[in-house]
Amino acid sequence: MTSGYHSFLGLAFFHTLVPSLMTFSYLLSCSVVCCCRFTQVYIVYLGLKDVQDPILTSDYHLDLLSGVFQRKEDATRSMVYSYKHSFSGFSAKINSTQAATLAGMEQVISVFKSRTLRLHTTRSWDFMGLNLNPTADNSNPLQLTHGDNTIVGLFDTGIWPESKSFREEPNMHPIPRTWKGKCVSGLNFNPKTACNLKLVGARYYLKGYELEHGPLNTSETSEYRSPRDANGHGTHTASTAVGSTVKTASFFGFGQGTARGGAPRARLAVYKVCWGDGRCSEADILAAFDEAINDGVNVISASFGLPPPLLPFYSSSNDIGSFHAMEKGISVIFSAGNSGPNPSFVQNVAPWSTCVGASSIDRSFPTRIVLDNCLSFVGESFNTKHIDANLVGARRYFRGGICSIDMWRNRSAVGAVILCFSTQGPVAIEDAEVAAWIANAAGLIFVDSPTRQYVDVDIIPTIRIDMIQGSKLYSYLSQSITNHTKVRIFPSKTVIKQSPAPVVADFSSRGPSAISPDVLKPDISAPGISILAAWPPGISPTRTDVDQRSTEWNFQSGTSMSCPHVSGVVALLKSVHPDWSPAAIKSALMTTAYNKDKNYDTILSGGTNEESSPFDIGAGHLNPLKAMDPGLVYDMNADDYILFLCNNGYTKHQIKRIVSLHPGTNVNCPQEHTTNANLNYPSITVSNLQSTMTIKRTVRNVSYKKTSIYFASIVSPHGVEVTVWPRILFFSYFSDESSYYVTLKPQKLSQGRYDYGEIVWSDGFHTVRSPVVVCVNTATDLAFAIEESSQALDQYVAGA
Repeated sequence: MTSGYHSFLGLAFFHTLVPSLMTFSYLLSCSVVCCCRFTQVYIVYLGLKDVQDPILTSDYHLDLLSGVFQRKEDATRSMVYSYKHSFSGFSAKINSTQAATLAGMEQVISVFKSRTLRLHTTRSWDFMGLNLNPTADNSNPLQLTHGDNTIVGLFDTGIWPESKSFREEPNMHPIPRTWKGKCVSGLNFNPKTACNLKLVGARYYLKGYELEHGPLNTSETSEYRSPRDANGHGTHTASTAVGSTVKTASFFGFGQGTARGGAPRARLAVYKVCWGDGRCSEADILAAFDEAINDGVNVISASFGLPPPLLPFYSSSNDIGSFHAMEKGISVIFSAGNSGPNPSFVQNVAPWSTCVGASSIDRSFPTRIVLDNCLSFVGESFNTKHIDANLVGARRYFRGGICSIDMWRNRSAVGAVILCFSTQGPVAIEDAEVAAWIANAAGLIFVDSPTRQYVDVDIIPTIRIDMIQGSKLYSYLSQSITNHTKVRIFPSKTVIKQSPAPVVADFSSRGPSAISPDVLKPDISAPGISILAAWPPGISPTRTDVDQRSTEWNFQSGTSMSCPHVSGVVALLKSVHPDWSPAAIKSALMTTAYNKDKNYDTILSGGTNEESSPFDIGAGHLNPLKAMDPGLVYDMNADDYILFLCNNGYTKHQIKRIVSLHPGTNVNCPQEHTTNANLNYPSITVSNLQSTMTIKRTVRNVSYKKTSIYFASIVSPHGVEVTVWPRILFFSYFSDESSYYVTLKPQKLSQGRYDYGEIVWSDGFHTVRSPVVVCVNTATDLAFAIEESSQALDQYVAGA
């Protein structure tokens, strides 16, 4: 009986346990290999390709991914992209457990979620000296003689191929034989009619976007499943960089002149990675890098990113893609972001790419305002008509005087121009415009800080005035007895050379870099305020349904606009100096940049009204003609970034899988973190100077004059003694490189304060300037020493 009872219990236990074990086994299996509903697009980065055959590389990716699935068919369905041409990796829709399993594999460098990046949303070339007039010796200007052999890859929202900016320039040469890209067909995009000797490539990337944000809506929106631009941003940036020469371009008469890109003879290849809503999937971006590098572009221009917190470089599609582009000799230009003027919001901070801030040009659009035919003010606008109306304070139509839709009193403002202050709320000008339009106002006068007086296209006539004028206007309106103040607003005018320029845009993201503060970012500044460039006529200039206007040219502001200015100049540099590396080209841009405005005053920092610093403008403002002949350059190749990679968490194994190493290269990382200040960068930045330190720089003579002597001059940052040795550099036919050492010695007690100086090398003709940025941190050491002394004294007294 006991035996039977135990048998019964054992049988019962078996029947109870087996389902439990099966359930547990299933759950465990599911957590590892099943594609559950909590899936996301992850990017799996593997570094360099082990084999050159892209088919074999893709097969290897699928085998790797199959390791976290029960069936290979599931892995195939999960795969989004196989990055197989220029580097190795893939993106797939998997769950977090599968991602963790892949991350633990030896051959995998990093696994990270595909994030959604955002866009950083004529006269400018004349302002920088690249005009179309014949040179002093009656030769054709640089823009019209160089660029045919250069291809710029634009990562953006696509292209409007019918724009005059993308017509072939006269007598263009055949497409370079090195070009392997193509134009792909799609909705309203026929490669046979869209592409030519100017527009040589057009692709689009949608898989990552649709998996992250749902299917593309082409019925309710004007989006195109093709390289065609449904946003305007891509067309605008493309024409800024390499647009062909077009006469009498203007926005309804404003900014009229000859429009062209920085390199009007350069070729254009479009990679549509961003869509009508301004969102860009990292999975798509990395796919574009993979193909653009393989296609044979010479420059990549990308105006998108994400604000801090910044992720490690091995977890960013921009940083991974730009590193492999740099290894192939491709210069990658990024926008710095539109999160200024607070410090440390700068984006795209990898040292192997170029990061561009935004500044103004010397063009304004003054708009005259007259009250009761007696009191006159001047603001800025793109106003095209005379407006006669009543001037009314915001409180009549908006609660608390806050000009926003949710504060509207539901009163009609027909026949009224509303006076709004940015400080009430506070409220942004875009919100005030919409609110005034909803109220059916005749116009809007918007009062804001004088440091934010840049003009953009509006859905309602909007005149921007500064706080001083706005206060006077408000005072007059408040004292009016009749409550019927008449306002007359005149059409705006275009005026050049009357305003101090450049001025750093208040929105331009500032340094220091949040993850690599020993590398100066942004690198340089370029025009990014009220830039006139090509625009799709099927998209209203404000991108709103209420705006029924159509135009082929439009004004836009943002570091998105400054980025292609630099890309165009880099295309010219590549054409003139095809053997220069991306580092040499960046050095030429930075060491020839200027930090004085057209009145020879220090460039102002918008948003603060103070003098700008290298964290505002990098090395300075772009100077295209000087960059063509910089004299000396600071050069680097992929090997030179090894210590930087070590300092940023890469292991020896990972570095070997990322960097195309020269034989005998040392890849051993030091035991402790060392400074990145020894990176052979065109600027010198030390974010934590506690004691005397010495750093090294090497320069190469690239001037046509092979025998030359350069002398150093120094401006020391406050509280820092700077010594340069040697003070004289000699170059000859037999020795075109020379090194020098910079010793920095703190001379003050300080904590967390940055000071600025510069080192300039000159041979009497070339001026090679490097900013010196130092943060002296000696106060903590002193406090620690005082505390130790105090404790020792206490112990002595206690012992006595």
